Amino acid sequence: MTMQPPAAPQVTEAAGRPRPIGFRVALPLAVLAGLTLLLALPPYGLWWLSPVGVALLAAATHRRRLRAGFGLGFVAGLVLFLPLLWWTTFAAGWLPWLLLSLAQAAYLGLLGLLSAWLSPLADRWRALWPLLLGLLWTTQEAARDRAPFGGFPWGRLAFSQDDGPALRLAAYGGAPLVTFAVAAAGGALIALAWRAWRPAPRVRRPLGPVIGFALVAGALIAGPLLVPVAAPGSSSATVAIVQGNVPRLGLDFNAQRRAVLDNHVNATQKLAADVAAGRQKQPDLVVWPENSSDIDPLRNPDAAAEISLAADTIKAPILVGTVLRTAKPGDIENAGILWNPGTGPDLAQKYVKRHPVPFAEYMPLRPVARLVTDKVDLVRNMLSGDHPGVVRTGKVTLGDVICFEVAYDSVVRDTVIGGAQVLAVQTNNATFNEAEARQQLAMVRLRAVEHGREALMVSTVGVSGFVGTAGQVHESSGFNVGAVMVREMRVSATTTLATRLGHWPELAAVALTIVAVAGALPLRRRRRTTDDARRDAGDERNAEAR
Repeated sequence: MTMQPPAAPQVTEAAGRPRPIGFRVALPLAVLAGLTLLLALPPYGLWWLSPVGVALLAAATHRRRLRAGFGLGFVAGLVLFLPLLWWTTFAAGWLPWLLLSLAQAAYLGLLGLLSAWLSPLADRWRALWPLLLGLLWTTQEAARDRAPFGGFPWGRLAFSQDDGPALRLAAYGGAPLVTFAVAAAGGALIALAWRAWRPAPRVRRPLGPVIGFALVAGALIAGPLLVPVAAPGSSSATVAIVQGNVPRLGLDFNAQRRAVLDNHVNATQKLAADVAAGRQKQPDLVVWPENSSDIDPLRNPDAAAEISLAADTIKAPILVGTVLRTAKPGDIENAGILWNPGTGPDLAQKYVKRHPVPFAEYMPLRPVARLVTDKVDLVRNMLSGDHPGVVRTGKVTLGDVICFEVAYDSVVRDTVIGGAQVLAVQTNNATFNEAEARQQLAMVRLRAVEHGREALMVSTVGVSGFVGTAGQVHESSGFNVGAVMVREMRVSATTTLATRLGHWPELAAVALTIVAVAGALPLRRRRRTTDDARRDAGDERNAEAR
């Protein structure tokens, strides 16, 4: 039989699309993707790395088998979430931290799987890269923000943009639009770097698409600088925030209840002395943080007397963060109560936290968990509130959210729909660290832009501060120190497009993702048929050669 030379490479449809890179390269790319996504978030704040991380993960998972796509996404998720959520170990220990990080990484695994699934669409229409990645990341975050047990939105792409131009897009579509723009920029970057890793010879690549994707990437990354945001209102109110600090950081915070309350009372009295001496303006409202009175002042006369003394001295209402006991032992409420000078607590202006944290503030499936360990009974049963945190103080209406609630889109929006003129985030970071506090402040900055409301964040230990409607931080405190800050805050009654649209942009992204996933099915079948035919032809040539 005559030996025939191997067939020359053919210029086919496959020649113009990137083939999967070797797994030895893909795995480091996935690790690097997780690392860049981590460094984009506070406390590192390298916001421009977010689209790079998206592009790296897309390159790693492109045209891989579905299980490989899941595995690579999961690896990137572990690199991102294990260090990002390390602060949870200070309050919950290493096992909940590990389980939470694994659960969050699984969502990035699913994103990697879907990225691999949609590869035929990106192969056939390269211009779809930005759209597909924008949709995938927005949908992944929509699911992660809601499940399981109400979701955990930490580490969203949108929360990495507190210093980036894309933050301004929050006024038009909230956090989902910011995430979409960042991920779409990553899609433009990967399309810009598009190369067939084994290109056919003498194939010239046109310059037009390269310029086009460069312009798209630049527009998505820097273009939002030209986008206007809501202007602050014309009227104002003088607001003071009191960061009383705690004697010691750590899990024994609850053993220091009286000392923490005393710190906030004393700091408020000192503020009153400064006001009397003309060193500070008379506040219209004073805001204390979450757990500033971990002693229930509605049941403890001593605590009530202390808070009344502070309110009477400063001659202004105080929004007190407190823990309320209920008629049922073991059930508690995490609340903000308006405490007026002279008259005391106004129970009509009380907000109870609507989104307690599972496994930390309440135990889901407690009977089942008790079969594993009896330590689940150490977790108190925090009851959920039944209405948004709209607190009317007389001079200004606050949109009160407590601690982790600032991460949830609907919780914050509900207060603005209810009439909030200023956003207030009461939090307690004494059992965490400064990284967690910085991450929370980034969320406050996004919410201020999203709803066109000036905002404040007040913590027991820091970081506390005031935020403008463009996301700028006017002033902020340090961490693990006492601080009192007073500022004239602009109040606003206008609503942004993001506030009016609510969750509809996110739902639209989810719907389009479903359409894209379904649309990739016939292309995947066609590719499988083509690959099988190519493999059979190769087998025939090899048989003839033998």
